[in-house]
Amino acid sequence: MAARTSVKARHPLPRLVGVISSRDDLRFAIRMRNPPDLFELRLDHLVGIVNELENKLSMLPAPLIITARHPREGGANNLSIKQRRELLSRFLPHARYIDVELRSAKALRSLLEIARRKNVRRIVSFHNFSSTPSTRSLRARARATKSCGADIFKVATRTDTPAQLARLLDFIANKDVDLAVSAMGIGKLGGISRLELMRRGQPSLRDIRRWTLSVGR
Repeated sequence: MAARTSVKARHPLPRLVGVISSRDDLRFAIRMRNPPDLFELRLDHLVGIVNELENKLSMLPAPLIITARHPREGGANNLSIKQRRELLSRFLPHARYIDVELRSAKALRSLLEIARRKNVRRIVSFHNFSSTPSTRSLRARARATKSCGADIFKVATRTDTPAQLARLLDFIANKDVDLAVSAMGIGKLGGISRLELMRRGQPSLRDIRRWTLSVGR
């Protein structure tokens, strides 16, 4: 099970997220004595065990984020938009948050509206596994995210160089982004990005260590 951290912006955000992407993750999460703030169900990875998953949701000790990733943003099993919509719709009644990519937001607009009516908070996300776009480009994506009615903009970008990391940090610090933001850097400077983002609202090293020890991985 992977751990993910988030940055606080205009509104309080969950601090630690445990990602469930396999049957083993699910079984382990159910047994956790010190769970994270939320579990993220990677439904694109869990398509083979959806009945088992649905039957065991009540046993999970933390609220849920549901997501079914687009194949071009790290999604598994090459799912079509129809398959992803059906998965998200099936698990929406159990969710505290729903996470869809910005590239999918238009196609899933009706589902996001249903989520709004059910008081499920909406995360719209952007992933770039090759670089970090310019601050201007990230701001434009944040505006597009807000126009979709999102509560939170989640961004994960490649931070292999100081320049890439600086662009991500500049975006987080920008006062014009009128939206809660959850950010993470990946790559060679991913660890440093977490330390720098921690100074801007990320959980403490003690919090991260406590959670890591609790999952034993």
